Parts: sequence; structure tokens; C-alpha cells
Amino acid sequence: MSPFSAIYYIAQRNAEEFVQGIFGGDKDIEAVLQRLDRLTLDEARRTAAEILKVVHGLVQDMSKQTPCTCLSPASE
Repeated sequence: MSPFSAIYYIAQRNAEEFVQGIFGGDKDIEAVLQRLDRLTLDEARRTAAEILKVVHGLVQDMSKQTPCTCLSPASE
């Protein structure tokens, strides 16, 4: 084993131990990642709901200002 390989192995092992010490192990890391995914999905849903709310308000304001003739029966 070359000196570089030994140093790399030790550094890699220390990094793994450090991360496991912070998060408490693989199961905790997985739980943190799942929670982050869920929070990201929740944020996307809230953003979509807010956009729909704004668009609905704009359509309501436009319908008050100009009457819609697109839904009236066509005269032939």
C-alpha cells in the first residue's frame, strides 16, 4: 500500500466517522434526506397554491372590468 493510499483511506474513514457522529448513523441520514424531500414537496405545493390564488384573483378582477362575451350563445 502506497503512502498516498494509506492517507486517503484514513481521511475517508475519518470523514465517514465524522458524518456518522453528526447524524448518528445511516438510518438517521436517510431520515434527514426523506424529511428534506418531503419539505421540498410541501414547499412546491404551497408555491403552486399561491400561484393559483394570484391567477384566480387576477381573473376575477378582469371579469369585473370587462364583461365576458365568450360564453354567450353565438348568433348565427
